[in-house]
Amino acid sequence: MAESINIAVEKIEESRINSIDFSNLPFGKFQSDHMFEMDYVNGEWTDLKIVPYHNLTFPPTLSTLHYGQSVFEGLKAYRTVKNEIKLFRPEMHAARINHSARRMCMPEVPENIFLEALHKLIQIDQDWVPQDSDSSLYVRPFLFATDEALGVTPSQTYKFIIFTCPVGAYYAEPVKVKVETEFTRAAQGGTGNVKAAGNYSASLLPAKKALAEGYHQILWTDGKEHKYIEEAGTMNIMFQIGDTIVTPELTSSILGGITRKSVIALAKEWGVKIEERRISVDELIVASKAGLLKDAFGTGTAVTIHHIISITKDGVDMILPPVEEREFSNKAKQYLKDLKIGTADDYMNWMVNL
Repeated sequence: MAESINIAVEKIEESRINSIDFSNLPFGKFQSDHMFEMDYVNGEWTDLKIVPYHNLTFPPTLSTLHYGQSVFEGLKAYRTVKNEIKLFRPEMHAARINHSARRMCMPEVPENIFLEALHKLIQIDQDWVPQDSDSSLYVRPFLFATDEALGVTPSQTYKFIIFTCPVGAYYAEPVKVKVETEFTRAAQGGTGNVKAAGNYSASLLPAKKALAEGYHQILWTDGKEHKYIEEAGTMNIMFQIGDTIVTPELTSSILGGITRKSVIALAKEWGVKIEERRISVDELIVASKAGLLKDAFGTGTAVTIHHIISITKDGVDMILPPVEEREFSNKAKQYLKDLKIGTADDYMNWMVNL
């Protein structure tokens, strides 16, 4: 790594780890002992420190509460079969949070600080990385505005925090999705291609409605015509049509996922046909009727690869082939799992030692 950064450390007096049931880890419920934080004041990042995990206090005028200058990331640390701890492509997350920050008119987090803080925090809390191969330590870096004023203007001060959570699987089973044609996740020129907090709050109502109708998630369509597929819930989306993997091309309304990028690289490495392009709902319907829709799966940090078993449009179901028959997605899912626990060859150099 680059030149060491001076990060003050205050350790907790007594760890909470023995109070956690590591065989039952709901996503994001339990936080590890420590967190990293720093403040942006007068044009520079100051007061870099790792401290015991704690609540924050703030005034009602905190600008992020009113105008939503808030972005975040999500990545994971894994314990390998050799009891090593590794991170999956952390530099990509450092780059993406700064992409998000630029769009939201926020200061960038220097990549060397991001990475060193990440490494140091996880080293301190390394006992919190689960032993089970289906679990991991989820890492949540986030950045938010801290001005105490109500003017609609970019904040002059910010706080950056990283905390971690031991987690199990995000979804317990393959999911049913419905094509969403009323609500819009993001519009062209908006903030859909960054991890802004507001993107997720806008998705809650349609997701709640879909759940009440018996679906696990939403298949988002474009905001202009509701004709073209964009994402699946909080995941990027891929399909196999015939012998080709197809995924929506990145636009200003689609988040560029690190897992998405990795799966595309694997397909190319393995000689699998893959296309990044617009995909219409009608194309899926035609492919399904012709028996050519062989697979559909989401990709993302929380899920890695998660299979979709049915897609519903206007009450009509497109049933996907059984999960066990899906060659590429199962191979990619298994490879990424094996890679993260250290039983597969890291020929892409994606894993970073703690």
